Amino acid sequence: MTPAHPQKWPVHVVRGGVDQQLLKDCRDLLAAAEESDGNPSISEQTLVTMRAGDSAEHTLLTLALYAPDEDSDPVTGQDLAGFAAVVEEPDGHGILEIAVHPSYRNQGVADRLVGALKEVRGFDGLNAWSHGNHEAAADLAARYGYAPVRELWKMRMTTTGTDLPDAGLPDGVAIRTFVPGKDEESWLAANRAAFVHHPEQGNLTRADLEARMAEDWFDPAGFLLAEDRNGRLLGYHWTKVHPRQGAHPAIGEVYVVGVTPEAQGMGLGKALTIAGIRHLRDAGLNAVMLYVDADNAPAVALYRRLGFTRWDMDVMYGPAGG
Repeated sequence: MTPAHPQKWPVHVVRGGVDQQLLKDCRDLLAAAEESDGNPSISEQTLVTMRAGDSAEHTLLTLALYAPDEDSDPVTGQDLAGFAAVVEEPDGHGILEIAVHPSYRNQGVADRLVGALKEVRGFDGLNAWSHGNHEAAADLAARYGYAPVRELWKMRMTTTGTDLPDAGLPDGVAIRTFVPGKDEESWLAANRAAFVHHPEQGNLTRADLEARMAEDWFDPAGFLLAEDRNGRLLGYHWTKVHPRQGAHPAIGEVYVVGVTPEAQGMGLGKALTIAGIRHLRDAGLNAVMLYVDADNAPAVALYRRLGFTRWDMDVMYGPAGG
């Protein structure tokens, strides 16, 4: 039995990379939360950063709240009840994400972590993601003067029995798969060009790319590149497969689709999207999901025409009126 007073539990503050034990505890917590919720509690970028630690591009602050056994030393944690992670950019702006184990929800764990964060760092330049936009997260944000500033829709489609439109490639363009050790720099350049106005995606570095390539889910066969006759990279569709999680079956993901500025208006984005969905369907995935900003009307319209419907929503909170 654990004491029912999270406000009295000690918060462990870690700056930079976390050790292997804490990383394992965080992964175990996230797996339990995803099995319960059906979606991740934190973003992939944050998890990658926790493993890699500080870099030239960002710094990391992690606060871990362990629930001590009732009869043990209260400083010695037994179960990771929740953790908060802040990934901070060089300019001082940061993103906060919080994960709470299903067994410790509705007990004030997140509030304890946010209170500790206020003491350790403060909220200057800080926004926060709520994945799934749980009511408890909205209430917590409001208590600290935060309001929604961005909506990220999660959309999904069923591939079984779905007739995908025939979107041919533009003349002189061919699709091949990503080759590790060869295509990293050309992809990074194309990605920067395609997402010049999207800081989260456009600022990916070689280290970020290699960290994702080191993940268990990475499969170059699902990383599709579109080239012209001269071998110039014009666009890509990076797919991902989420393995079965408890009662939740495996699902494919339109991880990211990018088209360089010089290839805009050729219909390449649609062709790449369909090619990636076909790849996932042929791999045996019965459903495909994706993330898209709610205010990206052209992308939302395209995905709806392909058969996607809104499934869930992530919400970013920022200082009200900021």
